Formats: sequence, C-alpha cells, structure tokens
Amino acid sequence: MSATGFSARSARPRTQIFFASTLYGAATLAAALDADRFEPAGRRILLVSNNAAIPETTPALDTMPGFERLRGRFDEVRSWNETISPFHPGGWSPRGDDAPLWERHLRLLWDLGDSPVELIVESIQVNPALALCQIFQGAPVEVYADGLMSYGPTRSKLDPLVGTRIRRLLHLDLVPGLKPLLLTEFGVPAETVPTEPFLAVLAELAEFAGEPGGTAAVPAEGGALLLGQYLSALSILTPEEEEELHVQMLRGAVDLGHRQVVFKPHPTAPARWSQVLEQEAERLGAELTVVDTPQLAEVLYQRMKPALVVGCFSTALLTATAFYGLPAARIGTDLLLERLAPYQNSNRIPVTIVDALLPPLTDATAVARWTPPTEGEVARDLTGLVKAVGYAMQHQIYPHLRPSAERYLAAHLDEHTWRYFKRRRLTALALPGGVPVQLAFIPRNATVRRVARQARAVQRRLKKRAAFG
Repeated sequence: MSATGFSARSARPRTQIFFASTLYGAATLAAALDADRFEPAGRRILLVSNNAAIPETTPALDTMPGFERLRGRFDEVRSWNETISPFHPGGWSPRGDDAPLWERHLRLLWDLGDSPVELIVESIQVNPALALCQIFQGAPVEVYADGLMSYGPTRSKLDPLVGTRIRRLLHLDLVPGLKPLLLTEFGVPAETVPTEPFLAVLAELAEFAGEPGGTAAVPAEGGALLLGQYLSALSILTPEEEEELHVQMLRGAVDLGHRQVVFKPHPTAPARWSQVLEQEAERLGAELTVVDTPQLAEVLYQRMKPALVVGCFSTALLTATAFYGLPAARIGTDLLLERLAPYQNSNRIPVTIVDALLPPLTDATAVARWTPPTEGEVARDLTGLVKAVGYAMQHQIYPHLRPSAERYLAAHLDEHTWRYFKRRRLTALALPGGVPVQLAFIPRNATVRRVARQARAVQRRLKKRAAFG
C-alpha cells in the first residue's frame, strides 16, 4: 500500500472500518491511531454498537461523557444498531446466501462504492463483529482486544474463512511478560498498543468528561474505589449473590481503614444495589459516594487517585496496577472459579489472572505488602498457569499446548492451584491430577452404573418413608 492510503493495484481509496462497543475499546483504537499502528487510509469510519440487553435503556458509547474527544480521529461515526434495526447486535448475523446482498446494501448506505475495505474489530468470535466479517467476505481483518480475554484461548472454533484473514492482534500490555493465546491457532501475531498514547487518550477523556455525578462529592484524593461488574446479567451469580459481593467489598475496604469509599456500579446494574450499600455504609460509619454517570474507571483514577481499587475480575483492576501504579485487591474470585460453567467459559482466564496476581481483600497483610510482579516473575509463574488452563478450556483448538499443560500440572498442582482446575476436566483429558488411569474405567462400566442407580433408588425410598413417618 502507498503512503497515501491508495492501493497500488487498484488506485482506489481504501476504507478502514473500526468497530467498537465500549468507550474503553474506542479509547484503545484512538491510542493505536495516535501511535501510528495503522496504515494510512482514504477514509476511516467508526462503527459503534450498543450490545446491552436492552439498548434503548443504555447509553451508547458515542453519547458517553468525553467521547467527543475521540470523534476527531475518524472521518465519521455510524451506528450498527441503526443499520440492522430492529435486530439486536448480539443475536443477528446474515444468512450465508444473504451476505453478498448485505455487503451491497452497506456499500450503498455508507457510500463505500467499490473501494477496498479493511475491518478492525473486537471479540471476533461472536456477533456483532463476526457478522461484519461475514458480510465483507474478502476484507482483511485486524482484531484489537480491550481486556484480559486476549490472554485466553479463542472461545470457540473460528471459521477458517474468517480466521485466515486476520493479520494481527492489537492489545494493551495489561500484564507485562504475559503473551496472548487469542488467535494463535491461526498464527496471528500479537502487537501491543503503547501505554503512553493510551494514557494520553484517557487523560483527554478525564479532562472533558465533566465531574462524576453521584450521591456525594467524589474525594479529591485517597479513599477506596469499588468496581461493580453486573455478573448476574451473565448468569454467573444470582442478583442476591452479587449484591452481597458488593457489600463484602465495602466491609473489606472499611476493615482496612478506609472511611471514604466510592462505588462505581455497572451502567446497567439495578439502582437498589446502591441503596443497600448506602445503608451498610451508614451502619459502618463510612462515607459512601455512588457514581451515577457512565464514566470509565480510569477517569476516576485520575480524578480521585484512590488509595485502593477493589473489584472481582474487572480489567480496570489491571489498568490500575499496570498503568497508574495504584494498589488493588480482589474479592469473589474463588467463588467464580468454582461457579463458572462450562469450564470453557471465556471469563475463566480473566478470573484466573486476577486471582493469581492480586491479593485478597480479606488479607490485610497481603494487601499492604503487595507489589506488581516483574516480567520475569510473570513469565515464570503465570505463563505456565495460563497455558495449562487455556489447554484445559480448548484442547481441540490448542493441541500443541498439551506438553506445557502436563509439565505445569505435574510440577505445580497443589492445594492453592487446584482452584483453577476441575478434576473431572483433567480426567477427561487424561492430564495429571485426574482420576488414575487404572480407575478410569469405572464411570463407563455398565455394572457399576446399574449398582449406583439401584443404591440411589433405595436411598430415595428410605428418605420418603422417613419424611412421611
């Protein structure tokens, strides 16, 4: 390609379509553009998508405070929700035979003509990004990752017609020393978005985002910042369990001596969660501020410079430690490691990383003494764990990781690391830690299964008799 953004072969201007569904993702793209990580193009379109369960009740990223500072990096901004209305972005994709018709429609709608198109998307394995790649079937693809999932395996087997078109993976260096597994099955090289341009973009957002709205003034410095994630919407926790998790965050922060606490709820979380926290804060004698405007946690980092950031497995925990040098603590990861189902759940790697790197909120000594691990420590201690968990999650996609998984499990499986694995999963894959080979026949033995069924039937009859006298 020439430096002017025209193809030497066709002499037609090239259009780059950047797809984003979060302000954090749009900030990542802006930082990559500022760092010249993309070749010049004749036209750049930011295609925004609101993937909330009910988009009509949730602000889209192009309406969030500070977005106007990002808009100038692109020639125009378009809405994917409006484009495919009344369909939902997360549940719609074109039928195979309709893809050429949709491409023709979008070229007319967006005035693309017959110019070459490049796609820069997030979350390539699922819609809406996958739908866009299926529509523009001949377009080269680049993937950017705005969170910890880039360090985990591709969540499902990707169509080679899409996977072989991916040229690179752009990601933030959230865990220095750890390399992403995402898309390595296609030999896609990973490239980091430089930290300094990303921090500069976040500073722009903080400058023009306005003061955080809330139940009280956000402290200028210090205090604890609690991060909500709305995990019950993902069916990982029940609403009651997540509500209790937030209360535990508050109690833990107060137990560590913090009397000023700021709670940043997920934008779509129920308002009653904040009310329960306010009641608990009053009981504990703490001053609680609930931020009720949609802002990035990183904006709050710059505004209040918290003395501690508390969360479950939010990516913002790692931006706090890696980019801002802020102390952070985790809570609830042990429950999630047990609860995530199936084992292949794509949240498993983010939970694993946060659990392995950050101290538990309930251990005051660990929180006080914690320091970020060096790249050498990450390469030595975390890389093997991530590869082993990644192989156990997606062994069919990453068969080459088996030797690494076997070495890690044989050497490191102990009382602490068992939390990251399931014995049934290790047994199914014949990995160290599973049921010994000589006993593996038992679940498949018809006689053993029949005896077990009979025993359970007898137990049920006895329980009924006892219940009815």
